[in-house]
Amino acid sequence: MAPMTRYASPDGVPSEEVASYYARRAATGLGLAITEGVAIEHRTAVDHPGIPRMHGDKSLAGWRTVVEAVHAVGGVIFPQLWHQGVMWNVENSAPYPSVPMRPSGVWGPLDGTISIPEAARSQALAECRAMTESEIQDVIDAYARSARYARDLDFDGIAIHGAHGYLIDTFLWGITNRRKDRWGGGIRARTEFGCEVVKSIRREIGNERPVLLRFSQFKMQDYKAMLAHSPDELADVLQPLADAGVDIFDASQRFFDTPAFPNSPLNLAGWAKKLTGKLSMTVGGVGLGKGRGSPQHIDASQGSDNNLDQVLSRFLAHEFDLVAVGRSILNDPHWFLKARTGEPFLPFDPAALQTLT
Repeated sequence: MAPMTRYASPDGVPSEEVASYYARRAATGLGLAITEGVAIEHRTAVDHPGIPRMHGDKSLAGWRTVVEAVHAVGGVIFPQLWHQGVMWNVENSAPYPSVPMRPSGVWGPLDGTISIPEAARSQALAECRAMTESEIQDVIDAYARSARYARDLDFDGIAIHGAHGYLIDTFLWGITNRRKDRWGGGIRARTEFGCEVVKSIRREIGNERPVLLRFSQFKMQDYKAMLAHSPDELADVLQPLADAGVDIFDASQRFFDTPAFPNSPLNLAGWAKKLTGKLSMTVGGVGLGKGRGSPQHIDASQGSDNNLDQVLSRFLAHEFDLVAVGRSILNDPHWFLKARTGEPFLPFDPAALQTLT
């Protein structure tokens, strides 16, 4: 089950309803449930009061209920630790004073292909100061603390959101990381922040629990962005992160069947596995079609598209090791069981994406 934001945890506290939501899906035999993005213990980690937190007594008690519910049905669950970075206060009006959390003070390109409102981009484009050394360390420490809380709650591993133009990704991306100190420079140098986050988490959770890192080429600031333009460049991004302690690379694509680079059919997850020797996970439009026109958020026009034969054949060919499914599992809690038994899937209902069915 792919991580999908639900905005259903008032004041950052997961409810019994959230616990039931995850448990219903885990009970179908899913190999892993990855939670929606969860705020680390930092004041500008997330900008919406309905996003759950991995800190604070009430939020941690809520997560304990979630973990116990998933484990009770034989499930496995990772929290996806998240800091929005430059995307904080862009799509939502945040309840905290604005504090720049940008590697170089840069939000993104002036003319990127986006799905957020143009007015939001225009406001976000104003440059500000870069993060200071102490601010960078504060965020790394916040990841570590929240990983420790998750460990103590008996989560089975840790997922890290390092994609889509959020904080870790903006350190990796040359457009938004123009620093000349240890946190910036060439491709490998730009991995330093992500590596330190991974190392800090690994120190807290030990070596028995796996660490999964989501990365992507595309960004919220530009759907046509390229983190790496060749396999060699991608190796320069991923290998340091693998060495730092990443066990699984969650390669986020809009379409899982899109080759990552010319002259090879391998998708982004396939290249992650080939280049690092680590496990990889593919995601992007599995079970439901996505419009291939201008990038846009999920809407009612996206109907059913059974592409399971293709993803299964690539899985069996060992191109990747895990397959993450998003909207299909939101739409139908029993989707995975039906996929295994051949039962017909529920028709796609956009309303299901707005509720915790």
